[in-house]
Amino acid sequence: MPARKMRIELFDSEGNRYTISFEGQVTREKALHLLDLVELLGGVPSGGSNPGINSPTNEFSKYDKERLTIQRHFPLVWFTSKEVQSVYERELKEPISLSTVATYLSRMADRGILVKMHASKRLKYRMAPSFPAATIKQQIR
Repeated sequence: MPARKMRIELFDSEGNRYTISFEGQVTREKALHLLDLVELLGGVPSGGSNPGINSPTNEFSKYDKERLTIQRHFPLVWFTSKEVQSVYERELKEPISLSTVATYLSRMADRGILVKMHASKRLKYRMAPSFPAATIKQQIR
């Protein structure tokens, strides 16, 4: 199994950015321990809310917003790009084209965040079982 790199970026109320990186054999248990550490440092609010996705000072990219939307609304079920587009636009109140959604879903599948399945004439996706349901930027190298 190739080495993986996991990076968590946090922003405090003053706009400072903190980055924690982990490289090696990333497992769900190690990722959750790392997120526990982040929570202890005050970076992730406890509770079931989606951290900062709707905040006005939000600096998430469209890709990150889409990933967070998927983690929040489709953690265990199969979904289509059209469903993601609908939830994204309803929740964030900003437009996103279907082609952009499809591109990001394909990238997430290539990175192992999502599992892709061909169902008749359309693609369906779901969260990969080993990906922790938390705010993580993951890069496979």
